[in-house]
Amino acid sequence: MTAPAEPARVTVAIITHDRRRELLHTLDRLAALPERPPVIVVDNGCTDGTAEAVAERHPRVSVVRPGANLGAVGRNLAARQVRTPYLAFCDDDTWWEPGSLARAVAVLDAYPRVATLTARIVVEPGGREDPIVPELRDSPLPRPTGLPGPALGSFLAGATVVRTEAFRRAGGFSPRLWLGGEEELLAADLLATGWWLVFDEEMLIHHRPSALRDPTRRRADGIRNTLWFTWLRRPPRSALRRTVQLLATVPRDRTTARALARALAGAPWVLRERRPVPAGVEERLAALEAAQRVSTARQYVG
Repeated sequence: MTAPAEPARVTVAIITHDRRRELLHTLDRLAALPERPPVIVVDNGCTDGTAEAVAERHPRVSVVRPGANLGAVGRNLAARQVRTPYLAFCDDDTWWEPGSLARAVAVLDAYPRVATLTARIVVEPGGREDPIVPELRDSPLPRPTGLPGPALGSFLAGATVVRTEAFRRAGGFSPRLWLGGEEELLAADLLATGWWLVFDEEMLIHHRPSALRDPTRRRADGIRNTLWFTWLRRPPRSALRRTVQLLATVPRDRTTARALARALAGAPWVLRERRPVPAGVEERLAALEAAQRVSTARQYVG
């Protein structure tokens, strides 16, 4: 008599918009994982037959169709359906290495105050390490005794496993930020409530960057969202310092001007929602600024 399969402990959630070919490749990879995780795809207003293609090729995958491109908020919709204690985010052009999700479950089970585990990222083809990885590995933040890896001030959604309940309680991703640096606000709110964010060297995710992207919009949204996060959660002096630093490093062109105008247009909302982080969290965020200024992985280009 065959023993019943153990219930899944981690679910994979993917948001996608008009990248059917890349998504199907990712789903093929996920289907081959030994962990056999449930997978939820959020079809963010696709017009290329994504939902139908997934249903035909991967009928066990759950597809959520909100009817519009909700950006990162699509992950919130996926989180509502999750029945596992952990949620692994994945982009339509990234896929988890076999064994990495099992590693995440083991670490999160063992360290109940860790909310997120971010994996090492390699870029395909070729398997070279993503430029952001050394920043994660060499994080300047203090590492408490017993923490399973370097402490982080934020995380990368497409390469992170989160504690489902922590994600839900923090409210998930903000609808106002849509997509592009949306993780910083959620990360700060997790830190403010006592959670730790961690980099795990032994977890691995592959990234084959899709050519189907709008780098100009991504840059504009990234600048706007960085400014909004800074104004929403940093104390006045730090917010001013970080704003000046950011504006000194971005290209002086129409895209930046448009991003700044959009950020300023959101000032009434920012003032209503502003909630600076506790002093201990602010110390950690301030400690990251030197690395952010010289980072080659955080340049607003496109």
